[in-house]
Amino acid sequence: MTKLAKLNFSKAETPKGGVAVILAGSDLSLGPVAAEVVSGLEGGLQRSAGIAGFTGKKKASLDLVAPAGSGLDRLIVFGVGDAGELTGDDWRAFGGAVFAELQKTKADAATVLLDVPGDADPSGVLAAEFAMGVKLRAYAFDTYKTAKKDDDKPKNMKVTLAVADPKASKKAWSSAEAIADGVILARDLVNEPANVLGPVEFAEKAKELTALGVEVEVLGEKEMKKLKMAALLGVSQGSTRPPQLAVMRWNGGKKGDAPVAFVGKGVVFDTGGISIKPAAGMEDMKGDMGGAAAVIGAMHAIAGRKAKANVIGVIGLVENMPDGNAQRPGDIVTAMSGTTIEILNTDAEGRLVLADALWYTQEKYKPAIMIDLATLTGAVLVALGNLNAGLFSNNDGLADKLLSSAKSSGEPLWRLPLSKEYDKIIDTPNADVKNTGGRWAGSITAAQFLQRFTNDVPWAHLDIAGTAFGAPKDDICQSWASGYGVRLLNQLVADHYEG
Repeated sequence: MTKLAKLNFSKAETPKGGVAVILAGSDLSLGPVAAEVVSGLEGGLQRSAGIAGFTGKKKASLDLVAPAGSGLDRLIVFGVGDAGELTGDDWRAFGGAVFAELQKTKADAATVLLDVPGDADPSGVLAAEFAMGVKLRAYAFDTYKTAKKDDDKPKNMKVTLAVADPKASKKAWSSAEAIADGVILARDLVNEPANVLGPVEFAEKAKELTALGVEVEVLGEKEMKKLKMAALLGVSQGSTRPPQLAVMRWNGGKKGDAPVAFVGKGVVFDTGGISIKPAAGMEDMKGDMGGAAAVIGAMHAIAGRKAKANVIGVIGLVENMPDGNAQRPGDIVTAMSGTTIEILNTDAEGRLVLADALWYTQEKYKPAIMIDLATLTGAVLVALGNLNAGLFSNNDGLADKLLSSAKSSGEPLWRLPLSKEYDKIIDTPNADVKNTGGRWAGSITAAQFLQRFTNDVPWAHLDIAGTAFGAPKDDICQSWASGYGVRLLNQLVADHYEG
C-alpha cells in the first residue's frame, strides 16, 4: 500500500501554518515565495543554516521545529543545488527524498512549495515528476503486517504541492499518476508471496485492466495444448497449479497499425524443478515473474494515460516445481514453432516459457516490434550487478530507441552482444537446440536461444534479473520489488510509437 493519503496541487503562496517544505538552491538562494516564508523568521534563515552547515547542496535538508516568527509548526528547507541544471530525474528523486523527510515528522499533512531561484520553477511536467517521486517513495508492502499499537502506526499523509501553474501540473499528473500506479502494481505483484499469487490469480490481475479499456484474453492449458506449446507446458507440468497465457490489448492507435508487443516471463515460483536450486535464497524466487509484472504494469500505465498507440502485452504464467510428473534433464520437447529443444537443466525454464509466448505473439499479432522482459539469468548479475538491466537485440534501431528511453525514464540498460558464434554454444546433436549453454556467457546464450523464436521481427530481450528485485534502495524505491521496466516501456511508447 502507499503511505500517501492524498496528493494535490495548489497555487504557490506562503503557507499559513502546519508543516511546510521550501526549496533552496546553492548558497541558500531562494525563490520569491520561499523568500517570503523565511522573511519573518527570527534571526533569518542564514543563522540556522550557518549553525547546521546547510548551504542548499542537492538533497541536503534543514529541519526547523516551530520556527519563531513564521506561524509554522515545522519548516523543512530542502537543497536542490543549481536549480538551472535540474532534470526530470532530479525532480523525481527530490519528490522521494522530500517525502522521506516529511515521514519523519509524523504529520497528517504537509505543503511543499515548488518555488526555486531565478526562472527555474518546474513546469507542469516536472512538477508531475516530483509528485511521482512522492508517490513511489510512499509505497510500502505491508499487507501481511498485523496491526500495531496506535502510537506506532505510520500516518498516511496528505501532501499539497504548491506550484506556479496548478492547472498544467494537474494535467501532467493525470498521466504521471497512471505511470506511478503501473509501477506500484508491478511492485505489488513481485512482492506477493507465491502461495497467494499463482498463475490463475496473476491472470485475474490482468483481467482487472478491462476497467481501463484493455481487452484481455486468457488461454488455459487446454488451449495451449491445441497450439502445441510444449515448451511452456513442460515447465508447468510438475506443478498442481495450471498454467495461463494472458493477452492484454490496448487499441489506442490507428486501426490496422501493427502493434508494439511486450512479452513477459511469469514464473510465479521457481524451485528449479528437478535441477533444484540451493535452499539458501530460494524464497526470492517468488519474484521470478518480474518480467510479467513489468508488462502488466506497463499496460496499466499506457491504458491509464490513454496512449495513442496499439500495444499488446503477453505474459506466460507457470510454476516450476519438482514432482513425479515434472520434466527431466534429457527430455526433448517440441515448441509451438516446431523447434525441438533438449532440456539439459530444468532451471533454465524461463526461456522455454518465452519461446512459446514469443512465437505465439509474432505469429498471431504481427507486431511492429517485440520486447521481452525476464528475470532470466544469474549471469546478468555477474556482468552488470543490480544497477543495469541487460539489453540484447537483433535490431540496432530498436536498441537505440530503448537506450534513449532508458536514459529519459531513469531505468538504465546496458547492451550486450549477440552473434552466430555464441549460437554454436547451444547447438546439440540430439535436437535443434539445447536450453542452456553452460556457465560461460550465460545471459548471452539465453538471449541467443530466444532469438530463434522471433522469426526476424525487430526484437529486444531485457534481462532484468538484477533490477526487478533486490536492487539497492534509492530515493523513489524502498521496496524489495522495484517495478523496473514499467517506466521504461511506457517511455518507449511515448517517445517513438504514439501517433
